[in-house]
Amino acid sequence: MKEHELAVVHFARWIFLAGLGLAATFSTQARDDGKYFVYIGTYTEHGSKGIYVCEFDAAMGRLGTPELAAETVQPSFLAITPDRKFMYAVNESNQFNGQATGGVSAFAIDSTTGKLKRLNQVSSRGSGPAHIVLDRTNRYVLVANYDGGSVAVFHLLPDGKIGDSTGFAQHRGAGPNKERQKTPHAHAIAMSPDNRFALVADLGIDEVLVYPFDASRGTLGEARVIKTEAGAGPRHLIFSASGKLLYLINELSSTITVYSYEARDGGLTPVQTVSTLPNGFKGFSTAAEVALHPSGKFLYASNRDDDNSIAVFAVDPTKGTLTLIENADSLGKRPRNFAIDPGGDWLIVAHQDSNTVVTFRIDKNSGRLSPSGQSLAISSPAMVDFMARGGSN
Repeated sequence: MKEHELAVVHFARWIFLAGLGLAATFSTQARDDGKYFVYIGTYTEHGSKGIYVCEFDAAMGRLGTPELAAETVQPSFLAITPDRKFMYAVNESNQFNGQATGGVSAFAIDSTTGKLKRLNQVSSRGSGPAHIVLDRTNRYVLVANYDGGSVAVFHLLPDGKIGDSTGFAQHRGAGPNKERQKTPHAHAIAMSPDNRFALVADLGIDEVLVYPFDASRGTLGEARVIKTEAGAGPRHLIFSASGKLLYLINELSSTITVYSYEARDGGLTPVQTVSTLPNGFKGFSTAAEVALHPSGKFLYASNRDDDNSIAVFAVDPTKGTLTLIENADSLGKRPRNFAIDPGGDWLIVAHQDSNTVVTFRIDKNSGRLSPSGQSLAISSPAMVDFMARGGSN
């Protein structure tokens, strides 16, 4: 090899190694600086104006002052794309452009300020949309219409806008609770790890409907129906990191059911059902949110009404079953939703009725929660979500 060619090779190798080192530095900074935006969806019928954003310092557990990120009606649930470019929100209302339906809104995210630019809004194809999730290709969003008792799928365009609806399913039936289960109430959706199934919890008919999902067309096949305990009111559901287990929180019975999941055909087999309430609890309570700690060692669930607590469970590392550790006072009224930061150090709770967002420190050894002393005042918070300011979510 000639001398000048050898020099070029050495220079190219130096550039390559330097690039690796620089990338590693940036990656470490993005992972370790602990700087996040926290987004807060709200119910605007009580004085708030839409989606709010504040900065969060994970090193100190400190929440900044919330600012209005985007004005929009009833943005009760949010979904952020993994590249942090776009956000999608349900508009949990019963009127959209003169139709008896809710809305779905698309926003572009300003990575510097966290503010949102509205791209477009479409009908959710059913009233009272309460949940939204991205499929695992990030080319579709799926919406659960609570009041309408239906599920709709929408294609996402390259510019982030919501395109045509590609799939729809209307639920039928009722449950034994005459006040809460007169009609179907699709409440939440979880995509299977391989994206082949969309699992929908319907509170009104005590069912988890497992829809085959065609990611090439965004369509839903005929559902496999999994019956839950009568009157349980299935609300939200999440997969374990392995994808072999599903955790379902039941709103009306204040329980969590652990299922083994069969990836081949979307089958669910119940393994365990546990109460989310303290032993000996007397009173009225409804369960709301469920989330796993990033380590997989702990599971958290919220209780509302007379209890107002966050239930903390240990997760058996082999079987995935749950053992109650504590019921921590949530320090507010009606903890509708909560989120855990990606580092697993903090849990932030949105209290719908006390108009507060409260931060707790997580003990990574025991899973227990301790108040951080950090609290924000915001009208009718319905959901909170973290987004990393650098690196991946």
